[in-house]
Amino acid sequence: MDTRIAIRDFLVSRRTRLRPQDVGMPPPAGQRRVPGLRREEIAALAHVSVDQYVRLERGQASRVSDAVIDAVATALRLTPAEHRYLHALARPAPPPPRSTAARGPVRPSVQCFLDSLRAAPAYLVGHGGTVLAWNRLATRVFLDFAELPEDRRTLGWMIFTDPRAREMYVDWPLKAREVAAFLRCELGRHPHDPELTRQIEQLRCYSQEFDALWRSHGVIELSHGVTRARTRVGVVELCREILRLAGEPGEFVILHTPATPEAAAVLATLEAPDTD
Repeated sequence: MDTRIAIRDFLVSRRTRLRPQDVGMPPPAGQRRVPGLRREEIAALAHVSVDQYVRLERGQASRVSDAVIDAVATALRLTPAEHRYLHALARPAPPPPRSTAARGPVRPSVQCFLDSLRAAPAYLVGHGGTVLAWNRLATRVFLDFAELPEDRRTLGWMIFTDPRAREMYVDWPLKAREVAAFLRCELGRHPHDPELTRQIEQLRCYSQEFDALWRSHGVIELSHGVTRARTRVGVVELCREILRLAGEPGEFVILHTPATPEAAAVLATLEAPDTD
């Protein structure tokens, strides 16, 4: 990814979503030539020079200080995740020391932990949204990840190209926005990662919905929430938590626990051994 273009497009998208009245300025007297705030208005709100802001929006982040980046983030009312994304683009990290394909096997203790969660579907996610490991109940509630080709065993490919995902997730549009925004956040952390860049380029070609979401520049760091999934025995409402994995930067377990007694009953049915 060209970080200069990414910074430019992101900042333009964020200043065009703000109106003067949103930031305490009087509403415009007439029709403005451009939507949102002008560059000089953002610079004034950030208490930086117009030249400094223009440098940043042109992607010349090496020519501005961290203080300027932080001030602009505040002026644009960026969320904490968006602020971190902008900073990551401005100060890009080197490529990860190993690619997703070169990752070693999942630690036996991690797989044992997943398997011990008999009443909670859970799976391990790595760099670029790759699903690395899972427990039995996750395959009953979501997909049998083992059936997916390894190069397509990612959150992006599953959500946007597998038709089962649209049926499985009750709130598929919300899930799609979350995953697209998560991948943008991932690319912000590793803008020069060739595998992640290739995945995103392919998804933009395969899915018009992903392409539209990508162009909206949404940024989300996956966090706790609620997931509603359709299963063979009914809809189940699950509380989602993110558990970071010690010793493996960028890897985390997505743990789902029943949100209601009814959900617990559905999971118990799904976990029960198959009978002929």
